[in-house]
Amino acid sequence: MEAIELHSPRLRLRAWRDADLPAFAALNADPAVMRHFPACLSRDESDALAARIRAHFAAHGFGAWALERRDSGAFIGFTGLAQVGFAAPFSPAVEIGWRLARAHWGQGFAREAARAALACAFERLGLDEVVAFTTPSNLPSQRVMQAIGMRHDPADDFEHPQLPPGHPLRRHVLYRLSREQWREGL
Repeated sequence: MEAIELHSPRLRLRAWRDADLPAFAALNADPAVMRHFPACLSRDESDALAARIRAHFAAHGFGAWALERRDSGAFIGFTGLAQVGFAAPFSPAVEIGWRLARAHWGQGFAREAARAALACAFERLGLDEVVAFTTPSNLPSQRVMQAIGMRHDPADDFEHPQLPPGHPLRRHVLYRLSREQWREGL
C-alpha cells in the first residue's frame, strides 16, 4: 500500500527516507525531547523505531509521517497516526502523536502537522475517532491536543500497561476527538 503524503502551509508529511535516520536518531537521543518517555534511544533503537513506523505504513497506508519543512526541506521530526499497540479500555483505537527536534519547538509546527493528520484521519481514512495520550507532566503536548480540538475526560486517564507499576511515567491522560467534533470545529 502506498503511503499518503500530506501538505500544510509550511510542512510536508511524507514517507520516510534513509537520509532521515541520522537526524531522527539525534532527536531520539536528546534528553529534552525524550523527557516524557522512559529513556532516550540509541542509534540502533531509533533505526528500529523507524523500521516499525515504515512497517505500519506498509500494513495500513498511514502512520507517523516524516515531517519536513517546505521552505528548507529539513527533516524536523514526525507527526502521524498509528494503531494503539497495547490493550486498554479505549482500544482498539488510532492515536495521533508527534515528536519534533527541539530547534523547531514553539513555532506551531506540531499543531499544524497534527491538523493535517486529523484531516486525513477523518476525511480520507473515514475514522470515527482519534485518541492521544501522554504523561500528566507533558503540558506542551496537552496544549497541542487542546489546540487541535481534542477533549480530555479525567475518567479516561489510565496506567500505561507497557510501564511497570510505580514507574513515574506510568500515569497517562487520554484525549479524544470524534469525526463529528472535528466537523463542528471546522
